[in-house]
Amino acid sequence: MRSLAVRKPLSKKRSSLVALLSFAIPLMIWSAVSYLPFIWHPLIKVTEAGSVGYFRANMLVPQDTFKSESQKMVSAGLEQPSGTPANPLYLPAPHEVGKALYTAFATEPRRQSEKWLHESLWSSIQVIFWGFILSSMLGIPIGILAGTYDFFSKLFEPFIEFFRYLPAPAFGALAVAILGIYQAPKIAIIFIGTFFQQVLVVANTTRKLDPALLEAGQTLGASNRSLVLKIVIPGVLPDLYRDTRILLGWAWTYLIVAELIGTSSGITWFITQQARYKNFDNVYAAIIIIGVLGLFIDFLLAYFGRRFFPWKSI
Repeated sequence: MRSLAVRKPLSKKRSSLVALLSFAIPLMIWSAVSYLPFIWHPLIKVTEAGSVGYFRANMLVPQDTFKSESQKMVSAGLEQPSGTPANPLYLPAPHEVGKALYTAFATEPRRQSEKWLHESLWSSIQVIFWGFILSSMLGIPIGILAGTYDFFSKLFEPFIEFFRYLPAPAFGALAVAILGIYQAPKIAIIFIGTFFQQVLVVANTTRKLDPALLEAGQTLGASNRSLVLKIVIPGVLPDLYRDTRILLGWAWTYLIVAELIGTSSGITWFITQQARYKNFDNVYAAIIIIGVLGLFIDFLLAYFGRRFFPWKSI
């Protein structure tokens, strides 16, 4: 098949089709599990309770329990219950989640102290932004120095290699003790989760710069400062931009854990509250919103990357 040729890029039309399939296939599996009873519907949704005392309309019961109670009613000559195959409450159908994508934004919070979904999203975006900006402001320069000078590599990287294996959430209690219970400890967790990885990734990218460029600069009499500012940084900038896009995705993966520290806030608070109310359609909707938002930001960064570095594939 031409589509599976090694190292051969797909045509634009086929690439778009395959990208569409990457979303369509999981959706089709989800739909099959939700709408086809013979695939996986382990429960029965009661429509009529009959003579079963503890059954209620819309109640979900295991199939074995439903059959057992039905047989008891038949044996006793009483009215049988009726129901339809159903999935557990934690697995809503796609159309229910699709509806929740609208109602989650339009439904007013139950309590006055609670926030709307868009307010929770904005809070989460701020945590991600400040945590990652602070990480990049410190991590990128250190990474460039470590990738350029062996002295800084030996000075920074051994400790960073050690520290990056420490799970960022382990510092939650310490962050709260030092920074308080509001947004600061959450930002600190995002920082810890991305900074140490960022230094190593940036250092490795910097080392991949063509040595011939440095040799040419040295031959022309460039100073160490000029080598870094006029050769190293411009030479690795497109790759650093791509690395930043990838590392930003790591920051999102730490968001849920970060927002559990201190006061409950952000999209994590919304998900926790909706799970407590057993509104799992809203839980799935919020998770999808996180993915869509992250993907949109990545596409936006990729768009600007193609404009900033048209000679490089970003």
